[in-house]
Amino acid sequence: MSPLLSNPHQDELLVEELLSTLTLEEKVALTAGKDFWHTTPLPSRGIPSIRLSDGPNGVRGTRFFDGVPSACLPCGTALGATFNPTLLTELGQLQGQEAKAKGAVVVLGPTLNIQRGPLGGRGFESFSEDPILSGILAGHYCRGVQRENIAATLKHFVCNDMEHERMGVNVMVTQRAMREIYLLPFMLAISIGDPRAVMTAYNKVNGTHVSESKELLQNVLRDEWKFDGLVMSDWFGTYSTTGSIQAGVDLEMPGPTRWRGQALSHAVKANKVTEPQLDDRVRNVLNLINYSAGSGVPENAPELHLNRTQDRQLLRRAAAESIVLLKNKDAVLPFSKSKRTAVIGPNAKTAVFCGGGSASLLPYYAVSPYEGIASQCEDTVFSQGATSHKMLPPLGNVMRTAEGHRGFTWRAYNEPPSEVDRKPIDERVLGESSIFFLDYENEALAPVWYCQAEGVFTPDESGLYDFGLGVEGTGMLYIDDVLVIDNAQHQKPGGVVWGSGTIEEIGSKELVAGQDYRVRLEWGCAKTSKLSPTGPVGGKHGGFKLGVCRRIHPDDAIAEAVEVAKNADQVVLVVGLNGEWETEGEDREMMDMGSQSNTLVSKVLAANPNTAVVVQSGTPVVMPWIDEAKAVCHAWYGGNETGNAIADVLFGNVNPAGKLPLTIPRRLQDNPTYFNFRSEAGRVLYGEDVYVGYRYYETIDAKPLFPFGHGLSYSTFDLSSLNVQTDDVVTRITLQLCNTSSRAGTEVIQVYVAPPTTPVKRPLKELKAFSKEFLQAGESKLVVVDLDTVFSTSYWDEGCEKWCSRAGEYKLLVGTSSAEIALEASFTVGRTNFWTGLTPQA
Repeated sequence: MSPLLSNPHQDELLVEELLSTLTLEEKVALTAGKDFWHTTPLPSRGIPSIRLSDGPNGVRGTRFFDGVPSACLPCGTALGATFNPTLLTELGQLQGQEAKAKGAVVVLGPTLNIQRGPLGGRGFESFSEDPILSGILAGHYCRGVQRENIAATLKHFVCNDMEHERMGVNVMVTQRAMREIYLLPFMLAISIGDPRAVMTAYNKVNGTHVSESKELLQNVLRDEWKFDGLVMSDWFGTYSTTGSIQAGVDLEMPGPTRWRGQALSHAVKANKVTEPQLDDRVRNVLNLINYSAGSGVPENAPELHLNRTQDRQLLRRAAAESIVLLKNKDAVLPFSKSKRTAVIGPNAKTAVFCGGGSASLLPYYAVSPYEGIASQCEDTVFSQGATSHKMLPPLGNVMRTAEGHRGFTWRAYNEPPSEVDRKPIDERVLGESSIFFLDYENEALAPVWYCQAEGVFTPDESGLYDFGLGVEGTGMLYIDDVLVIDNAQHQKPGGVVWGSGTIEEIGSKELVAGQDYRVRLEWGCAKTSKLSPTGPVGGKHGGFKLGVCRRIHPDDAIAEAVEVAKNADQVVLVVGLNGEWETEGEDREMMDMGSQSNTLVSKVLAANPNTAVVVQSGTPVVMPWIDEAKAVCHAWYGGNETGNAIADVLFGNVNPAGKLPLTIPRRLQDNPTYFNFRSEAGRVLYGEDVYVGYRYYETIDAKPLFPFGHGLSYSTFDLSSLNVQTDDVVTRITLQLCNTSSRAGTEVIQVYVAPPTTPVKRPLKELKAFSKEFLQAGESKLVVVDLDTVFSTSYWDEGCEKWCSRAGEYKLLVGTSSAEIALEASFTVGRTNFWTGLTPQA
């Protein structure tokens, strides 16, 4: 036992004593990761390694490749739609417990970036377009995670709100918009949840990479907000040695280091970095290790499953609570479980449970909408009707091994396929055929290595089948030893492996139903590629993606679905996007769904008006058929329990209570970022300034398709008797809420504040508080909401570089969405206040 541990039971490091005795090289080592998921240990000093893991909607553990299954929460926008801080605390605690099962003590989440436009590739990870909603939910999520002494990590600090050229784009944003929109959710989350870590964004802000910005990391985060936790870089988001240390990045991730090591030692010896600056960075690493010791997670712990009954119940409840009932004309919903129900659509039999990129994980299980509906409905029929895939659907989970196991046999080799009698150095049975070897480790692996994936495919229907192969590396796909795809000789760059690989090359073959076909992939690692490595994670090992789909003319598929719809009493039509369209590293190019989805919806609605359209996406999609649809739900990506939650709402087991955390515009052209949502010449202008989301639509008096905060219920509610009492500290709002229906239900009371006329132009109104209330049928209750008077009336005064609560008369607008205001009142701020810090009282 090291003498620098206070006692053998707590294993608490004596930080200041360690700082006085560690060598320069030891200190430097602690400021960078050991590998992709672990910090660097110093066993001789009693300093352990701690494990970090991705976690905006689930704790993956240490492996992208062949990982241990996990609980998958609903995506960020789904959680935003709950408007329920208490639920976020429960889910955060589950994340903390999942982290312990995976041997991790730091969870890389929540994601707090703002959905300033509908095309962000990672928009599904974030909570909302609104900073108040985002910050409150994130703060309570952090509280839940840290109940387990697992560190929550706010990311990505700040303005990582799109994926296009994310490593180098310069975000040009006013200080006022920075404060009121983009920093505010981080500020709230820190004041509510006291997270132990913050992750820097990839991008620049006003000319400086965030990981080198003293203004953001030192002046704002540490000095003004008094944040005393650890600041880490995003993975490969460190771009300098001295700059990142001086700005305040404590931990470069991942390891092994690119920028620290000998370079940092040299910088200290050359007085480019002072020893006190280095000590500050090391101190925060050691403090995080001490905090994490309270979790009880041992160093290098094995990765295990939880998958408990109570967790499944919580996930089902959360997914159902997130679903937003957008439209329910003629009370079409809830459906009857005893009627003949057609389940149609590209997302119906596929469990679209999360988006793509670092948020993705291998779930314990995932329930498709069809499975959820069929488990509750006595008479169910299916037709796909259209496809929604960007690349061909996965091949791996529809194959079987020679021994009859689901999936395929995967073998790793150090020799190419041309080598006779080569021996495998690793062999596994896998089911996932979109494989990223980013964190694959094997001591026997040569610098240039190969693998083979082999399985049996037995089609259900005869016809022409398209096979797809995309790689980072090289690949040749054979069916019964006949070459079908060559993706090795003439490679074209594309979106495979987070944008680091090729396009998906397609090969076709006529297949007969019920006949076995032996599929074999011969793959070479990234070093065999004809393309140069691109993206933050390209060029290490590489990966591949295998897909398959029977070719069918879209018109024929839609016609088949229409006939199925005509012969059903009621139709559930499940459409939307998936983790290919919404993914890290790539923004969407348009708001449309797959090319045939809208046609399918229109024709099914015409065939059977008793149709409920269920949309799955993390960000808005266009709905040209909206006027013809009687019932529409937005179901997001619901995690493990996606299908059960959808069925619970459609059949009335759960009364819908979700509210839109973002505005859905009618067209892409209507959104405030239309001219400013991509990197051009290395920069993007946040030209909408503070007019993000509903703030923009209301200021220009444009009606969106569905407003922020909108969401219907099977119940009806009445708001009345608004009363406001205010002083210099608290503004107390009371009102009467009545459930005027015969069904118990939940309503979200939303409180907006409208400013007086001042020299500074401000949005017409802004959300400042909300309260989610459950009422029995016919029940009436008094709702009380307290506002911080100064905070809720403040804007950022760029001239003074402070928050300013201007004296004057303000309006309180209380309703059930930004556009559905039921009650109004006024209150007066008697004197002007200027303030800085996390809160006016700080």
